[in-house]
Amino acid sequence: MTLPLSHIRVLDLTRVRAGPTAVRQLADWGADVIKVELPGNEEGTLGESRKESDFQNLHRNKRSLTLNLKTAAGLEVFKRLVGAADVVVENYRADVKYRLGVDYESLRKINPRLVYGSISGFGQDGPYGHLPGFDQVAQGMGGLMSITGLPGQGPVRAGIPVADLTAGLYLAIGMLIALVERERTGKGRWVQTSLLQAQIAMLDFQAARWLVNHQVPPQAGNNHPTGIPTGVFKTSDGRINIAATGKAIYERFCHAMGRPDWLTDERFSSPGRRYHNRDVLNAEIEAITVTNTSAHWIALLNEASVPAGPINRIDEVFADPQVKHLKMAAPVHHPSLGDIELVAQGVGFADCPFEIRSPTPELGEHTDEVLREAGYEPAEIESLHAAGVV
Repeated sequence: MTLPLSHIRVLDLTRVRAGPTAVRQLADWGADVIKVELPGNEEGTLGESRKESDFQNLHRNKRSLTLNLKTAAGLEVFKRLVGAADVVVENYRADVKYRLGVDYESLRKINPRLVYGSISGFGQDGPYGHLPGFDQVAQGMGGLMSITGLPGQGPVRAGIPVADLTAGLYLAIGMLIALVERERTGKGRWVQTSLLQAQIAMLDFQAARWLVNHQVPPQAGNNHPTGIPTGVFKTSDGRINIAATGKAIYERFCHAMGRPDWLTDERFSSPGRRYHNRDVLNAEIEAITVTNTSAHWIALLNEASVPAGPINRIDEVFADPQVKHLKMAAPVHHPSLGDIELVAQGVGFADCPFEIRSPTPELGEHTDEVLREAGYEPAEIESLHAAGVV
C-alpha cells in the first residue's frame, strides 16, 4: 500500500527526544527519512545503547547515514542531499545550525521548496534563545509542575516528558501545514517551536483561567480542577477514576449510585456548589465505592453512561482488550533483538492500517545506499569513507 507521505524525503538532524518525535510522525506514515548521524557514534544522544527500547521506539522506519557536518566535504554531501529533499528537521541549540552552515537561509538558496523544521528550548531568539533546553526545565517554567501533584505537596513533574513530546507533535503539525501550503505556492517555510511554547500551549484551559479570569490555578491532585465530581475513588480492592461532570452525566451518576438526593442537596445541586463542597461530596461518594470492587463500579457506571475506568499499570494497559483491539503494540523484527513490539501511532486511517515497516537502523547502515542515490560514484564513496567524512 502506498502510504500518505511516501513522496516526501526528510533529512533528520535531530537528537534526544523532541526532534525525533516530530520526525517519527513523518517516518511512520511513509516519508523517506534519512537520519544523519556522526560517524563512530554508536551510542544514542542520551548515552544509551542503540539497542535500548527508547532508541528503538524513536527511530524506527528510518535510514541511517553517517556524515561529519564539521568537514567541508561532509557539508557538501549534505547540501547535495538538500537539493532533492522536501524537509530538514533540527533541534540543535539555536546558534549551532549557523555555525555548521545548515541554517534555513543557507539551505533555501539550494532548494526554495524546502520545509525546514526547528525545535529549541525557548525559541530561536529572545532573552533565553541562546540557552539549552530540557523537558523538566520547560515543565517548570511553563507552569505544568505548579498544577501537578497533591495540594500543598510542592511542584511535581509529569510522568512523561510532556514538553518534549508536545513540541515534537506541534512541529510535525506545522511541517505538514507548510507542505500543504507548498502545493499552492511552490515555496517552503521555516517552521519553529520550542519546549517552552509547546508546554504553555498544552496548559490550555488552565492557562485561559489566568488569561481571561486572572485566576492562578492551584494543585488539584487527582481531582479535576473544575469538573466535579471527577477524580480517584477507593474501592474494596483498589481505586478507580470517575468523571461525573456536566448536568446530564451528574444526574445519571446520582441515580446509578442510589443517591438521587445529591441532585437536590443544596451543597451539591449546582456546579458552583459542588466546587465549593468538593471534599464533602467526594467523601460521600467514596463511602459508597469502598463497599464493592472496582470491576463492579466500573460496570455499573458504564452501563449508566457515566465515564469510569481502572487505573492501570503499564503492563495492564497493554493487556487491556480494547488496547489490544486498537493494536497499540506494533510488532517489528529486529536483526539482533528478534521480534519486538514498539508503541503504535496515536492516529490512524480507516483504509491504511499502521505498521512499522523497518526497525531502527544500525549506525550508518544506509550510508552507501543514500550516497549512490545522490549520484556519488563508488570511488567517491570510498574516498569519503577513507577521509572519515562518512
